[in-house]
Amino acid sequence: MWFSFWRSKDRFSLDQLRYLADQLTKVQIVNEVNKDFVIEALRSIAELVTYGDQHDPTFFEFFMEKQVVGDFVRILKLSRTISIPLQLLQTVSIMIQNLQSEHAIYYMFSNEHMNYLITYSFDFRNEELLSYYISFLRAIGGKLNKNTISLLVKTRNDEVVSFPLYVEAIRFAFHEESMIRAAVRAVTLNVYHVGDDSVNRYITSEPHTDYFSNLVSFFRKQCMDLNRLISETLKNPGPDSNSTVTTAVDEIEDNLYYFSDIISAGIPDVERLITDSILMLLIFPVLLPSLRTVADNHVDQDMQSGVVTSLYLLCCILRIVKIKDLANTIVAALYYPLESFTKCSGGQVNGYIPDHGFTSKSDGIDNDNLAENSAKCLVVNVPCSSSSSDCHPQSITILNNGSSSNVALREVLLEYVTGGADVQVLGSLSVLATLLQTKELDESMLDGLGILPQRKQQKKLLLQALVGEASGEEQLFSSESSLTRDGIACGLDVYLNKIKEQYGVSFQPSNVVSSPRVPRFQVLDALVSLFCRSNISAETLWDGGWLLRQLLPYSESEFNNHHLELLKISYENSASALEKEVRGFWPDLLITVLCDEWRKCKRAMESSSPPKEPKCMLFPPRMFFSEEDIPEGSSFTAGERMHELVKVFVLLHQLQIFTHGRALPDQPLIYHPCDHRTNSRAHTSGLAAVPKPGTEMNLVNAVPCRIAFERGKERHFCFLAISVGTSGWLVLAEELPLKKPYGVVRVAAPLAGCNVCIVVFYLAS
Repeated sequence: MWFSFWRSKDRFSLDQLRYLADQLTKVQIVNEVNKDFVIEALRSIAELVTYGDQHDPTFFEFFMEKQVVGDFVRILKLSRTISIPLQLLQTVSIMIQNLQSEHAIYYMFSNEHMNYLITYSFDFRNEELLSYYISFLRAIGGKLNKNTISLLVKTRNDEVVSFPLYVEAIRFAFHEESMIRAAVRAVTLNVYHVGDDSVNRYITSEPHTDYFSNLVSFFRKQCMDLNRLISETLKNPGPDSNSTVTTAVDEIEDNLYYFSDIISAGIPDVERLITDSILMLLIFPVLLPSLRTVADNHVDQDMQSGVVTSLYLLCCILRIVKIKDLANTIVAALYYPLESFTKCSGGQVNGYIPDHGFTSKSDGIDNDNLAENSAKCLVVNVPCSSSSSDCHPQSITILNNGSSSNVALREVLLEYVTGGADVQVLGSLSVLATLLQTKELDESMLDGLGILPQRKQQKKLLLQALVGEASGEEQLFSSESSLTRDGIACGLDVYLNKIKEQYGVSFQPSNVVSSPRVPRFQVLDALVSLFCRSNISAETLWDGGWLLRQLLPYSESEFNNHHLELLKISYENSASALEKEVRGFWPDLLITVLCDEWRKCKRAMESSSPPKEPKCMLFPPRMFFSEEDIPEGSSFTAGERMHELVKVFVLLHQLQIFTHGRALPDQPLIYHPCDHRTNSRAHTSGLAAVPKPGTEMNLVNAVPCRIAFERGKERHFCFLAISVGTSGWLVLAEELPLKKPYGVVRVAAPLAGCNVCIVVFYLAS
């Protein structure tokens, strides 16, 4: 019998399929003697059925008539060797993936054969078998639609009571192998996106809802691992630190995109389950309690790493998981004091009792120093009118720089901007920028935080005036809008009550909305304070500049005299520091870098998104703020410092232009002295373009010299430095004996993109 199988000549014929099916029917036992034949028969049948599906329908008709799938199941039951289940799973997977006829798919999914294979007790200790099984599940998931999914579920009274494909797939949702996790996610997404109401009710019923909370718990563990990794990197950075963090970050974002894909299926109950799980398992017990005040962060580096990780994760969640209730609840939580989340357990999901932040040291807060630190505060001056400077400003204390847990979390974010380390500043700015770009947030929530762009404010007030909600002139031009204040309070109260009633946070939020203009001036004061700091990297300052331009894209009216004075002083200090670079290592590149960074800064400020992605806060740059930071004799490090100073200067210069209401030019206004020696030399020498060898020139200002190209053979040349615009050359010319004082250019060495007047000044000094 076995030899006749190998004698077959026409592989792709109905006779061959009939022969293989008959031989398979005769198999009563599978052992070492005949396993090779059985494996080859299974493989060949898959090839023939796939071929017939695309070329000859009689192939699959015979396949159905003989109920060959039933023989597959029978062979599996007879098998005592691992090779048969491997081949069987591969065979069925290949057939399902390649069958194009809906009729063929319906047959494969009917008669409970697929459900039997799905629930069969395979030995998953064999990794190869598990891999084939997961591929089998994924192949089935790829063919799901509203018609085929009904063949894989069991129902009672029109309600799904069993769905083996989904149940068995999520068993491996948290497997240590990433490829298996990815395949399981593909299967679940196929299920969610079918849109079958009865299936949706099944997956959102007990105990299947545990899958969503377990997903968030698994994600929470990854967040904890990321924080530990960042903490270790800050303490002991290594050559592979960045790549390790990048890998962890990619996994974090992959999980969030999976949440986003689930939400896009449009199942309301699933959206609610994910929202509640993220808030109760991650946001309230871990991320928000980690946002310690600046004074607390200075005590322990672990706390600082926890702050950075929390800020990054908040950005990612808001940016990727687009759920309106989730975004608005997070913003509402920022009005609560830190104590609300460090001392309040909130609630429990599936028996899980949440932690308090990323580090165990965050459980307690030292209150002994509260009185000592309470004197440090930031005062916001709120003008009575944006158009009048005659009235007395209203002073409002907004930030307490001590370790008080009564400080609202939104004020902690601003405290990072005014007094935090560079990574904390970048993290806080990234959160504010992310909130600004989150379309799911109500505009009233952004207005309450003080980050609603000016153009959106005017648009909202104009719309309210047009629909007759209030007097247009009163609303558009008054500094205090009761309607705006009421709108903020009304929108915010909904989510504050939800946090209290649904999530069990009983603390009262602090200073929710005292005035519609106060939060905006808090943000504005914090940004102006940021631009006055000298220990912040240029890239972080650029993020602050971008946020400022988003809030005030057209007008300087919201800046008061104090703001303008602070910005002017900061600009002058930056210009003074940059001027010293003329005597530094790289004066010849200064103008080129300045022009280049001007264009980049202008493009960044006018962009629709911040210059840096949130993940950049996890990779803090090396900064050079003074000459002491430069290793002795390191021209490369000196160049980096010069580049940093130029970027800061360019930003502050552009802010000066912006605050005075002027249009930003495409190029910096750099003026070259027309009477400088190098410019006059170019004119008197008769060179108006690039000097080329053989060009005749006037040597009236050249320096005579002698050069020996060979031993004992000296030649007389003239040396001259000239410039045209911002380009310069060192020219070596040979005098013409019969046409003095003229000569011929022999060699011209360009000075790369430099302003020669600076170089000559430096050399002469």
